[in-house]
Amino acid sequence: MNERISDALYGLGWSTVKKLPEPVAVRLGQTIADTVWKRRGKGVLRLEANLARVVPDAGPERLAELSRAGMRSYLRYWMESFRLPAWSETRIKDGFEPEGLHHLTDGLAAGKGVILALPHLGNWDLAGAWVTRNLGVPFTTVAERLKPETLYDRFVAYREGLGMEVLPHTGGSAFGTLARRLRAGGLVCLVADRDLSASGVEVKFFGDTARMPAGPAILAQQTGALLLPVTLWFDATPVMKGRVHPPVEVPGTGTRAEKTSLMTQALADAFAEGIADHPEDWHMLQRLWLADLEPREQS
Repeated sequence: MNERISDALYGLGWSTVKKLPEPVAVRLGQTIADTVWKRRGKGVLRLEANLARVVPDAGPERLAELSRAGMRSYLRYWMESFRLPAWSETRIKDGFEPEGLHHLTDGLAAGKGVILALPHLGNWDLAGAWVTRNLGVPFTTVAERLKPETLYDRFVAYREGLGMEVLPHTGGSAFGTLARRLRAGGLVCLVADRDLSASGVEVKFFGDTARMPAGPAILAQQTGALLLPVTLWFDATPVMKGRVHPPVEVPGTGTRAEKTSLMTQALADAFAEGIADHPEDWHMLQRLWLADLEPREQS
C-alpha cells in the first residue's frame, strides 16, 4: 500500500506541479518544506545530525536554521525536477552556471571519456539536463531500482526524457556498459557520496569514517577516462551554480585497491569542500557515517 501511495504521489507531482507557474511552484515547495521541518520527523532529525558533523561548531539554533534551509533546498530540488520536463530549452540553458567547465570540455575533446562524480548537492538532474542541452552531449548514469517497479519506471522515463541513458544499479551489467561508453569517449555521471554495500571504500569525511562507492575510481583506472568531481549549490537566484573540480589523477604506483582508496578519498575531499561551503544544499537525509549505521548495515 505504501509503495502504491508513493507511486501515486510522484505521478501527481510530475503531472500537476509542472503545470504551475514558477512563482507558485516555488512558494508551494517552501510551504511543504517548512511544514515537514516543523514536524521534526526522522528525515529532518537525520539531516540535522548530519549537518552537525559538517558544521561542528554550530549550536542548536544554527543547526535548526541549517536544517530548515536544507529542507527548502531539498524541496526546491523536487519542485524543479517535477517541472524540468516542461521547461523550455532556454530555461534549462539559463538555469545553471558552472565554473571550471573546461575540465569537462577538454576531456571530451581529447576523446578519453569523462566520469563526473557528484554528491547529493543541489539539483543533479538539472545539471544533467544542462549538459545534454547546452553542450549537446548525451551521457549514461545509474539509478537505484525503486519499489514499486512502476515508480522506478517513472524515474527512468523522466531522466531519459532529459537526454540521459539510465542503467539499473542492480543486475551486474551496469559496470560493463559504463566502461564501454567511456572507452568510446563518452560521458558517465554518477552520484557517489553514499555506498552501504560491501564493495564501498572507507574514507575520512568530516573527521569520521564513511563509505563511498568504488565504481568511479575503478572505471577511471580501467578505461583511462578522466575522473572529475562536481559540486552544485543554490543561491538566492533561480539559477543553480556549480563547479567542475580538477581531475582526480590515477596514482602511478600501488595495487588497484590502494589506487582506488586514494582516488575515492580525493573525491570525498572535493565533496567535503563543496558541502562545507554550502551545507544547506546537501540533501543527505539518511545515515552516512559508519558510526551512525545500524549494526546490520555495517555487515
